[in-house]
Amino acid sequence: MQNEAGLLKTDLQSTAQAGTQGGPVSAWALILAGGNGDRLRSLTLRVDGDSRPKQFSRIYGRRTLLEHTRARLCPIFPDERTLFVVTKDHEPFYREHLADAEEERVLVQPENRGTGIAIILGLIRVLWRDPDAVVAVFPSDHFFQDDAAFRTTVRAAVAAARRHTERLVLVGVEPRGAEVEYGWIETGDAMSKPGDAPLFSVRRFWEKPRLEKARELMETGGLWNTFITVGHADAFLELLASTVPATLAKIVSALARRQLDDAYRTATTVDFSRDVLTRAPHRLLVLRDAASGWTDLGNALRVLETLADNGIEPDWLRKIRRFRGQFEPPAAPTQAWRAPIQDDEPAERCRPHDDPARAQTGRMARS
Repeated sequence: MQNEAGLLKTDLQSTAQAGTQGGPVSAWALILAGGNGDRLRSLTLRVDGDSRPKQFSRIYGRRTLLEHTRARLCPIFPDERTLFVVTKDHEPFYREHLADAEEERVLVQPENRGTGIAIILGLIRVLWRDPDAVVAVFPSDHFFQDDAAFRTTVRAAVAAARRHTERLVLVGVEPRGAEVEYGWIETGDAMSKPGDAPLFSVRRFWEKPRLEKARELMETGGLWNTFITVGHADAFLELLASTVPATLAKIVSALARRQLDDAYRTATTVDFSRDVLTRAPHRLLVLRDAASGWTDLGNALRVLETLADNGIEPDWLRKIRRFRGQFEPPAAPTQAWRAPIQDDEPAERCRPHDDPARAQTGRMARS
């Protein structure tokens, strides 16, 4: 599949936008904000007054989860190298929350066809503008207790991706329990040098394992899969060409012909974890994150537990606890996590404070 990926890249470069390449050290953020969030619709109805997808919900603070994600990444990736993948049906929501983003940075899918196709769409747009880029893919609906620790992990992942140019680097969280609702990564050999962030090969993935297996993984160095994925654009392209070649070719062709609607209408849904990553663990590495306090807000109970654990009680939760006792979160936090910094102001426009593409020594680079 390497030749096929090479031909695709040649085609993409032939239509690249002249004069917009970011140079050999540029790193891009691709924020996925096109999911439907069906499992949290009943909760967002109580939070926002409508059943919007969770990434557009103000579950805590004055920002939506998408705005929290933008603010978290802002010190690393400048505006011009941050793209958003959204879905047309969600326009009433993303139009408001991405009003300050230039049109070319908001990639609108005709419909939601899974994370794999969303990543293909974003990857192609990056390759058009910067064929040598490193791309970092982020969900827009996760919670982190320590944003500074998260950014340290992301910078380390970008640095690792630059050293291992033919592999993708996943961020795996050191587990806080034998969780059966998360995906797990079974780690292999240590790949990092002394002093570097812990980096491992990947043996295999376990999606929502049984409790016994989750305990075994926890005891043997397994990590929770955050879905955050970093790598050279070439490495993404090679992996996609080897696992979902027909879908990749379909989207590339549709963009060239400006017929994305037809391609999405006939495309098969592609889950990036299930259909791409799990089929090629030998092409992957995983970076261990033990400090950011990551949580996937996948269901209402998880949201309530996370808020309780962090001492956060937004107005909507206060009202629910007062009038609807059955929604009350656990009485006592399971761990003494530090609450995140309060966000009294809306997300500001991002400026390029520091760029992980220039921080190859592991130190924070200042622009």
